[in-house]
Amino acid sequence: MADPNKYLYGDRNLINNPLAQADWASKKLVWVPSERLGFEAGSLKEEQGDECLIELADSGKKIRVNKDDIQKMNPPKFSKVEDMAELTCLNEASVLHNLKERYYSGLIYTYSGLFCVVINPYKNLPIYSEEIVEMYKGKKKHEMPPHIYAITDISYRSMMQDREDQSILCTGESGAGKTENTKKVIQYLAHVASSHKTKKDQGELEKQLLQANPILEAFGNAKTVKNDNSSRFGKFIRINFDVNGYIVGANIETYLLEKSRAIRQAKDERTFHIFYYLLTGAGDKLRAELLLENYNNYRFLSNGNVTIPGQQDKDLFAETMDAMRIMSIPEDEQIGMLKVVSSVLQLGNMTFKKERHNDQASMPDNTTAQKVCHLMGMNVTDFTRAILMPRIKVGRDYVQKAQTQEQAEFAVEALAKATYERMFRWLVMRINKALDKTKRQGASFIGILDIAGFEIFELNSFEQLCINYTNEKLQQLFNHTMFILEQEEYQREGIEWSFIDFGLDLQPCIELIEKPASPPGILALLDEECWFPKATDKSFVEKVVQEQGNHPKFFKPKKLKDEADFCIIHYAGKVDYKADEWLMKNMDPLNDNVATLLNQSTDKFVCELWKDVDRIVGLDKVSGMSEMPGAFKTRKGMFRTVGQLYKEQLSKLMATLRNTNPNFVRCIIPNHEKKAGKLDPHLVLDQLRCNGVLEGIRICRQGFPNRIIFQEFRQRYEILTPSAIPKGFMDGKQACVLMIKSLELDPNLYRIGQSKVFFRAGVLAHLEEERDMKITDIIISFQAWCRGHLARRAFTRRQQQLTAMKVIQRNCAAYLKLRNWQWWRLFTKVKPLLQVSRQEEEMHAKDDELTKVKEKQIYTQQQLRELEDQHQQLSAEKMALQEQLQAETELCAEAEEMRARLAARKQELEEILHDLEARVEEEEERASQLIMEKKKMQQNISDLEQQLDEEEAARQKLQLEKVTTEAKLKKFEEEIMVLDDQNVKLNKEKKLMEERISEFTTNLAEEEEKSKSLQKLKTKHEAMITDLEDRLRREEKQRQEVEKNRRKLEGDVTDVHDQIAELQAQIAELRAQLAKKEEELQAALARIEEEAAQKNMAQKKIREMDAQLSELQDDLEMERQSRVKAEKQRRDLGEELEALKTELEDTLDSTAAQQELRTKRETEVAQLKRALEDEARVHEQQMVDMRQKHSQSFDELNEQLEQAKRNKVSMEKAKQALESERNELTIELQSLMQGKGDSEHRRKKAESQVQELQLKFSESERQRMELSEKFTKMQAELENANAMLNDVESKSIKATKDRSTLESQFQDVQEVLQEETRQKLSMGTRLRQLEDEQNSLREQLEEEEEAKKNVEKQLLMAQAQILEFKKKLEQDSTCLESAEEVKKRVQRDLESTCHRLEEKCSAYDKLEKTKTRIQQELDDLLVDQDHLRQIVSNLEKKQKKFDQMLAEEKNISARYAEERDRAEAEAREKDTRALSLARELETLMELKDDLDRSNKMLRAEMEDLVSSKDDVGKSVHELEKSKRSMDQQLEEMKTQLEELEDELQATEDAKLRLEVNMQAMKAQYERDLAGRDEMGEEKKRSLIKQVREMEMELEDERKQRSAAVASRKKLELDLKELEAGIDMANKNREEALKQLKKLQAQMKELIRELDDTRLSREDILAQSKETEKKLKSMEAEMLQMQEEVAAAERVKRQAQQERDELQDEINNQATKNAQVAEERRRLEARIAQLEEEVEEEQCNTELMNDRMKKAMLQTEQMTVELAAERSAAQRVEGARSQMERQNKDLKLKLQELEGTVKSKYKANMTALEAKIAQLEEQLDFETRERQSASKLVRRTEKKLKEVVLQVDDERRNTEQYKDQADKLNSRLKQLKRQLEEAEEEAQRANANRRKLQRELEDATESAESMNREVSSLKSKLRRGELPFTMRRIVTRTGVESDDEPEPKSETPEPKPE
Repeated sequence: MADPNKYLYGDRNLINNPLAQADWASKKLVWVPSERLGFEAGSLKEEQGDECLIELADSGKKIRVNKDDIQKMNPPKFSKVEDMAELTCLNEASVLHNLKERYYSGLIYTYSGLFCVVINPYKNLPIYSEEIVEMYKGKKKHEMPPHIYAITDISYRSMMQDREDQSILCTGESGAGKTENTKKVIQYLAHVASSHKTKKDQGELEKQLLQANPILEAFGNAKTVKNDNSSRFGKFIRINFDVNGYIVGANIETYLLEKSRAIRQAKDERTFHIFYYLLTGAGDKLRAELLLENYNNYRFLSNGNVTIPGQQDKDLFAETMDAMRIMSIPEDEQIGMLKVVSSVLQLGNMTFKKERHNDQASMPDNTTAQKVCHLMGMNVTDFTRAILMPRIKVGRDYVQKAQTQEQAEFAVEALAKATYERMFRWLVMRINKALDKTKRQGASFIGILDIAGFEIFELNSFEQLCINYTNEKLQQLFNHTMFILEQEEYQREGIEWSFIDFGLDLQPCIELIEKPASPPGILALLDEECWFPKATDKSFVEKVVQEQGNHPKFFKPKKLKDEADFCIIHYAGKVDYKADEWLMKNMDPLNDNVATLLNQSTDKFVCELWKDVDRIVGLDKVSGMSEMPGAFKTRKGMFRTVGQLYKEQLSKLMATLRNTNPNFVRCIIPNHEKKAGKLDPHLVLDQLRCNGVLEGIRICRQGFPNRIIFQEFRQRYEILTPSAIPKGFMDGKQACVLMIKSLELDPNLYRIGQSKVFFRAGVLAHLEEERDMKITDIIISFQAWCRGHLARRAFTRRQQQLTAMKVIQRNCAAYLKLRNWQWWRLFTKVKPLLQVSRQEEEMHAKDDELTKVKEKQIYTQQQLRELEDQHQQLSAEKMALQEQLQAETELCAEAEEMRARLAARKQELEEILHDLEARVEEEEERASQLIMEKKKMQQNISDLEQQLDEEEAARQKLQLEKVTTEAKLKKFEEEIMVLDDQNVKLNKEKKLMEERISEFTTNLAEEEEKSKSLQKLKTKHEAMITDLEDRLRREEKQRQEVEKNRRKLEGDVTDVHDQIAELQAQIAELRAQLAKKEEELQAALARIEEEAAQKNMAQKKIREMDAQLSELQDDLEMERQSRVKAEKQRRDLGEELEALKTELEDTLDSTAAQQELRTKRETEVAQLKRALEDEARVHEQQMVDMRQKHSQSFDELNEQLEQAKRNKVSMEKAKQALESERNELTIELQSLMQGKGDSEHRRKKAESQVQELQLKFSESERQRMELSEKFTKMQAELENANAMLNDVESKSIKATKDRSTLESQFQDVQEVLQEETRQKLSMGTRLRQLEDEQNSLREQLEEEEEAKKNVEKQLLMAQAQILEFKKKLEQDSTCLESAEEVKKRVQRDLESTCHRLEEKCSAYDKLEKTKTRIQQELDDLLVDQDHLRQIVSNLEKKQKKFDQMLAEEKNISARYAEERDRAEAEAREKDTRALSLARELETLMELKDDLDRSNKMLRAEMEDLVSSKDDVGKSVHELEKSKRSMDQQLEEMKTQLEELEDELQATEDAKLRLEVNMQAMKAQYERDLAGRDEMGEEKKRSLIKQVREMEMELEDERKQRSAAVASRKKLELDLKELEAGIDMANKNREEALKQLKKLQAQMKELIRELDDTRLSREDILAQSKETEKKLKSMEAEMLQMQEEVAAAERVKRQAQQERDELQDEINNQATKNAQVAEERRRLEARIAQLEEEVEEEQCNTELMNDRMKKAMLQTEQMTVELAAERSAAQRVEGARSQMERQNKDLKLKLQELEGTVKSKYKANMTALEAKIAQLEEQLDFETRERQSASKLVRRTEKKLKEVVLQVDDERRNTEQYKDQADKLNSRLKQLKRQLEEAEEEAQRANANRRKLQRELEDATESAESMNREVSSLKSKLRRGELPFTMRRIVTRTGVESDDEPEPKSETPEPKPE
């Protein structure tokens, strides 16, 4: 075995060892539990109740074991089985033993049903090379040994065949090899699915896919105790493939990064590799830039520099940096990442100390903080303040809270972890961006999940719960898929089976973890506890026990409370969990002050990492300071817990996995020592449980895991039921049923399917045991029989030896007695000399010779009779052949007529060809026009590209402006923070002032007035609170509606994206078809199509965003209305203040009366206080209810937020599309900026032109309306036209396909007809030959009659001519040889004709099938034709040319009908000729009988002549001899006569093939003449054999002739049917041609329409330019209006300043402070709203630049309001100082000022309100105008894009027409080729015909000469008698020739004397 095969293929010799099988059967081997080995093998000795006595196999020790603890052992045939699902005994021991055996043999991969189990070998194996990849490529699972490549190839092939997404799930403990197997999967896919076939030319995408792994390993892997390269995160790699199976992109999702490893590590472990790579591999320049230090200087590197054996960190650093370059990550981003890594290390070096007097933390040395701030781009003071004294929000106020040392250290560690995690997430996003940059569309994907397996540690925390929860879901998926497949097979095999969903077994445990409510699960309870500030881990555990205490999968732990808090029963076992710091881990809190600093960092990379600051959990959530219930409302829905995020990620992952076809890989760690070849059984068993392998086996045992096909079952186990199956054939299923009945198995243990027998686990092992016992019995009895047989053979051999020895002894004794006897010696010497024995031998030989001669004589007489019978048969056949010849001549004449018709047809086709060539010229002219149009389009494209470049430059300018606006926004936020601080100070000062005022207002009157005012204020505040609550509810409802609308819109966006993706796929296919012919045009067209698709998407999104904008504008208007209401309330309060002042004046007069009422008021105040307290209690109760409602609504909002996040993911996927949209929007912005520049120049002139512009605007509005109406009409018309076009195109494509199929069928029919005509020609030639032979035979008959009359004369003259006869006999023998060869050729020809007949029959069968197919297609065509007639009814005028062609085709069909009639007439004539030939044959037979009679008469005369010669005087001996010789001569003459007749018949047969083989015959004739003397005698003997063979052949020929006649009749019937089919095909062809002409006419009309649309497009472009000019002018107007608005705003500010000054003079200190406080609250609310709006605007700027404009407007409004707030704050400060100075004077001046100020205040207020109303109206008017202008622009752009789309559609149509023209050209060329081939065939046929005629003439001449020779010979033979001397010579020669082997016996006969 080669080295790799050693680790793939197991040794099957050990498995099939019969000794092991016998040992297993005899010893009853079982598995026994063992503490050391897990399970040990032992033999079952005896059973005693529940206990069994077991003898251990290794030690021989006997132990007693409970029967339930014993597990059955599989037969040895299942040893090292590749798929453990095949094991008949499915138990833990068998699985462990099989894995152990395979692992020790070097086989690390094993299947277990759907699983592939992998055991880590801890060494490099040579099974991952390219040769191994090629081995597994395209192979089925059962064809190759288990391997990760096999799993990958199965998923790849099933993805390609079924078009179903696949997934490969790799799970296992750390160090089990998950990551390595994932790498091998990616390596295999990159090799197999690469679009570049060689490794050298591997594509950039494949390289990046392979290089993504080193980067992820550097940043996400670390050294642990178990594994040197352990992945500390889970990942799901999604590799996308196109339709052809090539990789087009990839995407990576990560799960549960172990970020705590960045700050602390266990003993002998390392943090993430990148820290060590950087510290070892960084150069001096990089070290200086990153402020790197030595290993031991970093606190976060707990164990210093821990090295990994065999790994160089420096080389790996270089490799990682190279991989980043391959992934096209720019250098600045690489440096940014390394800076983050360095800053994480530096954060660990920050030290804090506790101050002396308090617990506050301080930073004694801030050098490390400076380094961190330098690396991250922050201010050091801000950073230290944020760490030590962070600002925390308490209610609505921000408070600086001092941090303790522990809190500061926790904040720094949390910051380090969060920074590293964000950097890792960014890196994954960047890799995804690099892998997804291809433009090709992904049709399907293969997902590879590399995630940690089930974990059961001593201390299990929150991370273990998440991992085990994941594995529960994955195991549920496996159970579901596995048993669905099992149950599908049961259903396919027709087995009764109640369906079980084993996935539901795990559902209770999953619900215990994830259920959201009733009762809530563990994660839901954890999230709920995170919302309560005073919640602890203890309270969480108590709540879990309270809610889930009765759950079947939940238990209180048996351990102490310090070790575990609760216990969950998972599928892999019980797991105890300790809930320490679960709340902190779930919330993952951060110092939000530092986060905001990082968000505002000067380093772009750091700023990018921390852009989502609003989603973090701040310190105010953890500190417990936020006692107010509104503390969580401020960030409502802005952050998510870790549990929620992971649950959402997991649900998304499971959704994708459920939509795929999963493949499961379970990785197992064999030992913790990392040693190769060692396997810890208990460790492996635990992992098998955790990985779900044993769970899968449990499920298998519920069904019928063992299955065996019928044939194998019968073959293997028939030995157990020898008499059950009867003899003879029986179906496999019936045989199995009978076998199982005789085996008497329990019906519950088996099921019989359609092709297999299914058994429960263990049944096959039982059958194997019985089979082994049966085989042992049979073999024992067989051995006994064999031994008995051998013993009997040995006994008989010994007996024979004994008798032989006796015989030898006896003979030896006799010889010893005779040896010395003299007579014996004499006898031995004399015996050889005696000759008596020789004479006897000679006599015997002579007798033998005599008997042989007699036998020969009898044999020759029999042959003579047989030859006579043959002669009669041959003459009859000759007559039949003559008749056939005559029929063939007639057929030849008909073939000539056919040839003439074909020539006429050729001329007609040439005329059609000329017409088609004219059409081709027209099409070429059209093609040239299209090329001109293409050039114009290219010019347009170049213009568009220039415009795009200009717009790109404008976009960059706008981006710069965007950056400046963002900076301004940040400044505004900072100013808002300063104002907040000032407000806090003012609040404090306000409190001081209130205290002073209370001192001053000690009078009773003032107190009473205060009580009144307080009551009024209370009622008003309550009313305000109710109003505000109503407003809050309304706003929440509105917000929910807005979110619903947004979700709907996002759903629509995704649908539109899917549609666009499908359209793009179709476009890609069309491009692939056109790529060969128009490569240059394709690139330009692809760009145009992409731009058109992007524009369509942009238009749709613009519409959606417009709708959103309008909604937001409505919201803004609502806010403005509420603001107006608030201002009105403010005025009301002012009026109430004035009323209070008047009342104060009244109360000053009535102080005496009020003193009396004081007591009453005090009692009322006390009652009011009590009432207030009651109301407060009620209010608190209401608040509690509100909190509960709030928590419920919060849960609902959480669910909504989850949906929003899902939508966010989809939006992120759509981000690329939106980027293209952003480019278009930047183009619009550029045009707007140009307009802005023009407007700045024209600003001075614009004031005078406002009225003119308004008039123009109204005119443009009218034009727009008209254009929109026209556009709608045009759009409707275009849609109709497009629909018509699509229908016509689809039907034309169908028609072309049908036409092509019909043409191909027509060609097939033509070829068949041509073959038939060729066969007719050949038959005609054969008929002529037969007619010639018939004539010659008639002449021979006449000559024979003459010869009969002259026989007597010939006999008299025979003596003189015997010598000549001898010579001619020799010549005739040569002729006979040639005749034999001709006969063989005739046989071959007959065989070939039979083959041809069979081929014809098959061809006719094919034609019948084609006829049926044509009929079906005809029906389909008729249906399509009806549709086409409705559509193309207007185009029937242009059918004149087609009618001409139709008439021609009708003529052709009429000719075919005439030819068919002629063929039928010829067939009838042939039948009549055959009858006439049969009659002639009968006459010839009669003539032959006459000749036989004459021969008999001659024989009698000869005998008389012999008797008359007796008187000559010779001796009796001589007379007898002469008589014998004469008899012999007579017999020879008869034989010669018969031979001559046979030769005659042979020559007649030879004439049939003379036309083809004449030259060969001549050559053979010459060769035969040369060797005739040698071969003559041998040929005479062979003639007898040949005669027999000829008889057999003649019989065969008769049979063949009858079969040929029957087949000819069938063929004639088939011909008729085919002719009918051809007529139908011709009709269909005519209809298809009609349709083609109609389509051509349609094409012309469409081309005209295209020209019209082109002209309309040019007009629209001109109109769009005009509208652009108008837009620019409108923009100038808009800028002017903006300036007017700014001026109005200035006036407004001045008015506000005047109003504020008046208010300062009017209001006293107390009321003024109250108003300021209220205004501050309102402004804060307004500012918060504006902040939210600004944040939304900042988020949406990346998606669309329209929102950016709105954000600019809002920021301008904010600046105005901020300026107002600043002035208000300044005024408050001035007022405070004035209040201190004027506090004493206020009471005196108050009465004087009130009267004077009232009138002024009212007048000023009314004037200001009127001005504000006017300005707002102007603003609304301007916004409306701007909106209308933008709508105009969008509509024009819509029109433009739709026109471009129309042009694209027209271009596609033209391309289709070009393709049709090309197809027509190719069809014309084919027709030309067919015509040329037909002409060549006709020429060849003529040449062959001439050749055949010449050969026929030669053959007839030679035949005539041979006939003459034969007739002369016959005449010579039949003349007179021969003299006796000559006859004697003849007899001698005859005897010599007959008896060649005995010449000596014949020589002495003439000398008897």
